[in-house]
Amino acid sequence: MLKIVLYTLLISKMNLDQYPFNTNDNYLDFEFDSDGPNGKIRKVVRFSPKNSNGITYFNLGFGDLNIETGQIDDLSKSNNNDRNKVLATVASTVLVFTEHFPDVMVYAQGSTQARTRLYQMGITSNWEEINPLLHVYGFANGDWQLFGKDINYEAFLVMRK
Repeated sequence: MLKIVLYTLLISKMNLDQYPFNTNDNYLDFEFDSDGPNGKIRKVVRFSPKNSNGITYFNLGFGDLNIETGQIDDLSKSNNNDRNKVLATVASTVLVFTEHFPDVMVYAQGSTQARTRLYQMGITSNWEEINPLLHVYGFANGDWQLFGKDINYEAFLVMRK
């Protein structure tokens, strides 16, 4: 019951239409169903620990679940006409994950340049909701910097405020 109340509070902060999702006991895997003209498509968000130069962070992996292999396909194109709802749901999983692990950094980069650009547009268009909750950094020109709206980034790092 506490999980449901927590998720509801976090999701309401974003004021966006999104799908309900489930998580496992360690809050590293989240699943939800995209529902549109191509039917129900199971989506998975996975937070995987990584280490670079002695710094630990969590990589955000996201894609369609391949039912046969159990793998996440981060290159699939569902075309279910629910892109914004899916992205809002992924953003909500980041809020829940960082609520449980407030001192970790989450790294996100699209599987293609177009998807990274889509993530950036999502951050920009929801900046008023994101900024009070998260520190957001973008990687551009070989360096990490505080997120700015007029810079094209190659990747993102977020951390709870």
